[in-house]
Amino acid sequence: MPRSIRLPLGAAVLVVNAVQWVVCEAITAAAWTEPPYSYASNYISDLGVPVCGTQFQGRDICSPDHALMNASFMAEGVLFALGVVLLARLVTGRTRRVVLALALAHGVGMVLVGLFHGSRDGVSIGLAIHGGGAAVGILCANALAIVVGSLRSLGLSSAYRVFSITVGTLGLVSEAFVGASAGTAGVFERGGVYSWLLWSSVTGVLLLAGRPRRPAVAERGAA
Repeated sequence: MPRSIRLPLGAAVLVVNAVQWVVCEAITAAAWTEPPYSYASNYISDLGVPVCGTQFQGRDICSPDHALMNASFMAEGVLFALGVVLLARLVTGRTRRVVLALALAHGVGMVLVGLFHGSRDGVSIGLAIHGGGAAVGILCANALAIVVGSLRSLGLSSAYRVFSITVGTLGLVSEAFVGASAGTAGVFERGGVYSWLLWSSVTGVLLLAGRPRRPAVAERGAA
């Protein structure tokens, strides 16, 4: 695929990816009325649980549009990975391999999140896969933002690179506090997820608005 098509397509995919998540999450949360969904205390994953009842951690869960959220989880993983793969030729060598590995691992993790759900019956194999997929997805996407922020090859400003490193770091820090309080679990989890969604949308918009004016400078590493 020619560079003139690949780069804007990859950028557009990243933007669409972030938008579809936010829209699907809002629609799914709005459909949840008994009890009302809380962005502060409910996990994002609660929106994908296919059965109603009290979750084993004590939260009442009933998500009528769970299929939409699970589809969004999987779509996010595929679109994020696709967008990064399309843009990966901006870098070469070891850095490119790291970027691709992080993007693909994130994609697999998020597909698993959509296929395996939370549970009201306690710890299970499905819940363990769901949790593992979420952990991989969150870690890899935020790490990717940090790695990309360290590069000069995208042809973007130093302000963008500072943004990228900062948002990825804050995402990881926020996720570390998810278990601090039941009343704020949703807030901190979203800090670790919205970080990479914000990074995706900002990166995509900037690339669409002002793509590198010259061939990318390779960030070379050991072969």
